Amino acid sequence: MSAPQSNPVITDVFVEGARKGWSIATSSTLPNVVMAFIIIKALEITGALKGLGLIFAPLMGLFGLPGEAAAVLIGGWMSMGGGIGVVIGLFDKGILTGEHLAILAPAIYLMGSQVQYLGRILGVIGTRATRIPLMIGISVINAFLAMLLMRIIL
Repeated sequence: MSAPQSNPVITDVFVEGARKGWSIATSSTLPNVVMAFIIIKALEITGALKGLGLIFAPLMGLFGLPGEAAAVLIGGWMSMGGGIGVVIGLFDKGILTGEHLAILAPAIYLMGSQVQYLGRILGVIGTRATRIPLMIGISVINAFLAMLLMRIIL
């Protein structure tokens, strides 16, 4: 005979989920967001943010965004948490508006964290190196199409 199985109490399940969520937030999400704020501040102090804005203004203008929005896409490509941190930092500075955030949000998630995934997943599972640029390209194209669609909708 086997021992009777007991169902976990809902409060125990909640507390365990909260612990895991707190761990993820403090060990992964928060450091990426803080790093993004620091990068935005450093870019602003050095004047590189204005330079980035000038360089990417024509491309970002196609989506109704200021050139500085390219920093969001670059940050999001490296880390979704970082992309969110950059977008919040630029919103806080008044560079981005709510409409800009709505245009950028799908792009952050469609191409988010690819730099991290390249090493953690694609390399580990043995993806052929010749296919990786195609995989990245598809995600970036999807992100840009989503931004274009969001601009049309808004």
